[in-house]
Amino acid sequence: MPRLVVLGGGAAGMSAASAARRVDPALKIVVLEANGYAAYGMCGLPYYLGGVVPSAENLLAYPPETFREDRGLDLRLDTAAVRIDPGRHRVETGQGEQIGYDALVLAAGAQPTRPQIPGIDHDRVFTIRAMEDSIRLRTLIDSGSVRRAVIVGAGYIGLEAAEALVAQGIDVEVVEALPHITMSVDSSIADVVEGELRAHVPVRLNTAVTGLRPRADGLTAHLSDGDTVDVDAVVLATGVRPDSRLLTEAGAEHLPGGALVVDDHMHTSIADVFAAGDCVAHQHRVLDAPAWIPLGPAANKTGRVAGTVAAGGHASFPGIVGTAVVKVFDLEVARTGLSSAEAGPDALTCDVVHRSRAKYYPDGHPIHARLVFEPTGRLLGGQLAGRDGVAKRIDVLATALYAGLGLSDLAALDLSYAPPFAPVYDPLLIAAQRAMLTLPAAVS
Repeated sequence: MPRLVVLGGGAAGMSAASAARRVDPALKIVVLEANGYAAYGMCGLPYYLGGVVPSAENLLAYPPETFREDRGLDLRLDTAAVRIDPGRHRVETGQGEQIGYDALVLAAGAQPTRPQIPGIDHDRVFTIRAMEDSIRLRTLIDSGSVRRAVIVGAGYIGLEAAEALVAQGIDVEVVEALPHITMSVDSSIADVVEGELRAHVPVRLNTAVTGLRPRADGLTAHLSDGDTVDVDAVVLATGVRPDSRLLTEAGAEHLPGGALVVDDHMHTSIADVFAAGDCVAHQHRVLDAPAWIPLGPAANKTGRVAGTVAAGGHASFPGIVGTAVVKVFDLEVARTGLSSAEAGPDALTCDVVHRSRAKYYPDGHPIHARLVFEPTGRLLGGQLAGRDGVAKRIDVLATALYAGLGLSDLAALDLSYAPPFAPVYDPLLIAAQRAMLTLPAAVS
C-alpha cells in the first residue's frame, strides 16, 4: 500500500495529512511530530500566556484521537525525524526507526533563533514557539513566581509577549538591539507603535543582552549599556529561521537563509518530496519571486495543497502578498506587500492620518496609513496603525495587491460606509487620492 510521510504536526503538516486523506481514503499516512502536541494555534500562545485563553487545550484544533481514529492518521508525537534519504525513499527517526515513503511532505515550520548569549540555556529563559515552553511559563506565572521579566526583541512576538505579561501583572521591560521596533514596517508606522509600547512598558533600543547570570529564583540580565536587570523570566523574541535542514542537507534547492524553493504545487527539487508552511519560500505576487514570510494562513493553505498533490489530487497555491496584523496593547498594526525599504530607492510613499469613523460619531480614532507605490502608479504595499478598523482595511489593500490594482483603482473602490465604521471617504481612499497627486502628470 502506498505511504505518505508528513514531517511536522503543526498547521501545515496536519493540513497536508488531512487533505491527503480526503483525496485517498485508503492511503497509509504517517505524521511525525517532534514535540508532544499537534495541530494547535501557535498564534494563540501569547493570549494563553496573558490569560485570555484559559487553558492550553483550548488551542488544540482537535485532540490527537480525532486524527488517529476519525481520519485514520498514524500520528506519532514526540517522534523527530533526523535524516531523509531521498535515494532510498526513507526517513530515519530519533529512535532509529527507518520509515519508507512513496511521497514525503516536510512541514517542520520554523525554529526560534537563539543568540549566543552566556546563560541562555537557563530554565527561566523561554521562547513562545512551542506549546511545552508556553505551558512552563504559564505555570510559573500562575504560581506567582514571575514578578519581573525582560523580553529580548521588539518584533511581532516580542510585542505580543509584552502585552501578555503586563496583563498578568508582571513588570516588563523590552530590550531591542536595533535602533527601532523590528516589525517590517516603515519609520512612520514604527514610531506610532513605539509610542504605544512606551506608554505601557519601558523600552531600551540600541541595547543588547550580553549575558544572563543565574541568581536565586531568577536571572540577572547584563545589558550592553552597562546596566543590569534582575528578572524572574526572560522571553526570547529574536526571530525565527526555517527548519529546513533535513531537506537542505539532502540537496533540495533553497534560498540563502534556508527557506525551501517549491513550485505552485509544493514540489521541491527532490523527486516525490513536497514542502509546506514556514520552512518554505512562497511566491510573492508583488516581487514575482520567492520570499520567506512565515505566516499562519499560508502554512494552512500550502499544507492543504501539498497533501492534495502528494496523494494524487490536483491543487495549486497562487502565492502571497505578505499580509500581517498584530495587536500591540490598544493599537492595531498591519502591513501588506512591500515596505519602502523592501521596495527600493525608486519607490514613492504617501502618509496620511485620517479618522476611523465619521467625525461626529463617538469613539473614533486616528488611523495612520502609508502607501508604497511606483512612479507609474503601481501599488506595492501599505501599512496601517490605529485603535480600530485596521484589520478590515489592511485586507482591502491585500486584495488590491493580489488583484494587481493600481492607485487609481484603489481610489475608485466602492467601499462600505456607515458612521460607526468609517467616514464617507475612507482613510484608504484619502491615501490613494493624495498619493496620486505625487505622480508625474503624464501618469496621474
